[in-house]
Amino acid sequence: MGDPALSRRGFLAASAAAGLGITALSACGGDSEGGSSGTTTIEWWNISTTQPTKDVWAALARKFEQQNPTVKIKIVQLENDAYKSKMTALTASGKLPDIFHTWGGGVLKQQVDAGLVEDLTGSTKAFADGLLPVAKEPYLLDDKLYGIPFDIGMVGFWYNKALFQKAGIAEPPTTWSDFLGAVSKLKAAEVTPIALAGKEAWTGMYYWAYLAMRTVGIDALARADEDNDFTGPGFVQAGEHLKDLVDLEPFQKGFLGASYSTPTGQAAAVGNGKAAMELMGQWAPVVEADAGKGLGDDLGFFPFPAVEGGKGAITEVFGGGGGHALRRGAPQAAVDFLEFFASEATDRELVEETGVLPVVPAAEAALTDPNLQAVQQQLKGSTGFQLYLDQAYAPALGQEINASVGALIAGSKSPGQAAESITKTAKEEQ
Repeated sequence: MGDPALSRRGFLAASAAAGLGITALSACGGDSEGGSSGTTTIEWWNISTTQPTKDVWAALARKFEQQNPTVKIKIVQLENDAYKSKMTALTASGKLPDIFHTWGGGVLKQQVDAGLVEDLTGSTKAFADGLLPVAKEPYLLDDKLYGIPFDIGMVGFWYNKALFQKAGIAEPPTTWSDFLGAVSKLKAAEVTPIALAGKEAWTGMYYWAYLAMRTVGIDALARADEDNDFTGPGFVQAGEHLKDLVDLEPFQKGFLGASYSTPTGQAAAVGNGKAAMELMGQWAPVVEADAGKGLGDDLGFFPFPAVEGGKGAITEVFGGGGGHALRRGAPQAAVDFLEFFASEATDRELVEETGVLPVVPAAEAALTDPNLQAVQQQLKGSTGFQLYLDQAYAPALGQEINASVGALIAGSKSPGQAAESITKTAKEEQ
């Protein structure tokens, strides 16, 4: 995975890209505990910028403060890509927020290797042992726990049943050939098949990741990372499958400049009935309803199709969840907040109000949405699980995968060139 420490040059570049000055960086970590008033202020960075999650989380912070009068929670909420950029800079600076969102995997490992993250194995054992094991997996490194999950799920296709019916598609496709056929049928019915936030490269990465899983199999993704080589025929073929889709021009007009959660972005296009599908995680229905109107009973879910002749199975899933980690040396109040957030009462509220999948077994009864129940069943029946590639791998490699796949979708890189660019970065990181 390469040297976990970022170079000074890399730090300065990341800071400039993220728009962070030294003042902003020095505001995080180290100064949270104690004050003239006897209160402890905890800084909590998360990516919950859409409704209703934004307000629900703010209300939970206030509830925790009421239960702990000497603690104040300072919330910093950032959109996904902005968060990743700023956290890269903060990691390089050596100062992380007291509590911060994490997806686990390679990014968390880099932060742990740099000595920046608190080992939660002992301090959270009393409540962490009761959480779903699969939800904790992304945060386990060398059998030590560095994050507490609040969500777990997978990426799949969210689709408009009414638009499928209009195009004469009786059932969701289960193979890639049938999927391409469904796209052609939707276009023939003058329906935009897929919404994509081309401005945010992680959304396109989902397609290449799944196609690689279906073509070469899930184990090959780990081997490619270990060998620093993504140029094998199967990876190039995955890019060719994606190019076959791109050549059908399935995305909405102006997709390359579209964001994910804005009123004119990917989620809104689906939520407003202007596009038939999006490939997205379990949070999609909530964001579709926040950015657009939401589809109600017309919304359906199906897993990413199998690729004919591929080594992967449709029961191998791609996704992850959300968790919270603590900076090394964070105050005890931060651990207390994690316990509060991982309680049955909080998990039930998150399931009922924000549509997350439960990580506390006792909260599963609160899951009543049929689509989220379908996601949960897919997870329970999965035969393999792959964490998001831009989190599973070292940060630079994950970012290059996002960028190269984005270039492939935009037409500026061929499938082979994308694989070569990803491999080049992988070798540089070793």
